[in-house]
Amino acid sequence: MKLYRDLTIRQKHIVWAWAFLALPVVFYTVIRFYPTGNAILISFQDWNLLGSRTWTGLDNYIKLWNDPVFWQVFRNTFVYLLLGTPVSLVLSFIIAYHLDKLRFMHGFLRMLYFLPFMTSAVAMAWVWRWFYQPVPIGLFNNFLASIGIPQIEFLNSTTNALPSILAPAVWAGLGFQIIIFMAGLRAIPKSYYEAARIDGVSTWTVLWEITLPLLKPTIVFIVVFSSIGFLRIFDHVFNMTTNNPGGPLNSTKPLVLMIYQSAFDSFDMGYAAAQTVVLFLVLLVVSLIQLRLLRDR
Repeated sequence: MKLYRDLTIRQKHIVWAWAFLALPVVFYTVIRFYPTGNAILISFQDWNLLGSRTWTGLDNYIKLWNDPVFWQVFRNTFVYLLLGTPVSLVLSFIIAYHLDKLRFMHGFLRMLYFLPFMTSAVAMAWVWRWFYQPVPIGLFNNFLASIGIPQIEFLNSTTNALPSILAPAVWAGLGFQIIIFMAGLRAIPKSYYEAARIDGVSTWTVLWEITLPLLKPTIVFIVVFSSIGFLRIFDHVFNMTTNNPGGPLNSTKPLVLMIYQSAFDSFDMGYAAAQTVVLFLVLLVVSLIQLRLLRDR
């Protein structure tokens, strides 16, 4: 206590600051940093989850480099990212932009768009899986048959399977992005729009010169958040392709599903950890690139 009394006011502030920060620091060390470091360590080892660990050096990464399935899965993961992020961004902005101007049943419609985001991903995936079933079960194929169009193999085709899984994944995240966009739109001062209206500026000019530039922080957040979500997609793929995990010829398998199968189907924890490290690096690099490209000049 005497030592504490001898401290200056600034030093006492620092002591109390670290006292309050101690709990979250310990939490993140135990829950976040330690598992991350342990995963990196396991990626250099051979471990079947039950036996002892054996040091193998770079063998898991060499195996990963020479694995054609990994490169197929790596490509699939980026297809989810490159298709899902811009599609969800554009759709959510268009809906939020028009919904923000709507006054009739505004709250009810906003709730309807947000409802899929609160729904269990497993339940949603199984409902969409039912939609995609062949005649006479599937909703979509029954509709196509009723108007004389041949049925489509949604989940059993190497061409259609990935877009068919991506569609409900995009739909599920729209509600959250719409709410964020609407918050961003509401934060724009009305004085900008009033000045533009007085000057006779067209609607398109207002959109491109006022709305979108002032929404840039919101867009950056949604792009990064959405990209991380699509790079880590798992629930929809796993539940919509349970009969053939990863789809026909691994055409829908993302990296997270490959990690799951390597760890808990093959019990090759070292190989799964190496894939996890690769996913972590991909997430880090993609997020940093997006933040750099979209930052304010």
